[in-house]
Amino acid sequence: MLRPKLSVVIILLFSMNMAQCQPKDYDDMLESLYSHTVPLIRSHELEAIFENDSDVVLLDIRSPEEFAVSHLPGARLIDYDRFKKKDVENIDKEKTVIVYCSVGYRSEKIGEKMLRMGFKNVKNLYGGIFEWKNEGFDVVNSKGQKTDSVHTYNRSWSKWLAKGVKVY
Repeated sequence: MLRPKLSVVIILLFSMNMAQCQPKDYDDMLESLYSHTVPLIRSHELEAIFENDSDVVLLDIRSPEEFAVSHLPGARLIDYDRFKKKDVENIDKEKTVIVYCSVGYRSEKIGEKMLRMGFKNVKNLYGGIFEWKNEGFDVVNSKGQKTDSVHTYNRSWSKWLAKGVKVY
């Protein structure tokens, strides 16, 4: 009689542990990538800003191919591989600027450049578009229509997108 109860407890504990592994693994992966040179903003914090402040500048730092599959509503494309100072010259340096990419590495690097250029309030979206989508927030395609598709950069990075259709 004790054995079935014990096995249920063991299975339950194992399941709870496994459920906690993915987010911790993701957080560990992000921690290994980030230099913490640009302040981070979480998805729910960004969503709250959208609701209260339409004057935020949102920059997608991925490739044009990634951006075409999906991006955050209202985002402007700034291609990481072709970034030049002139890409952001027309942005008021006093405005809040949120940068993001797939997971936040490329956007942190562009955020660093923008801070060196004199931008005062640049923030990097924690976990990038993957975390945004994983938390259930909307993305849109090149036609501005809601979509579940997210370009995952490549097959190995796709494991970090838990919600949505993976596109390579």
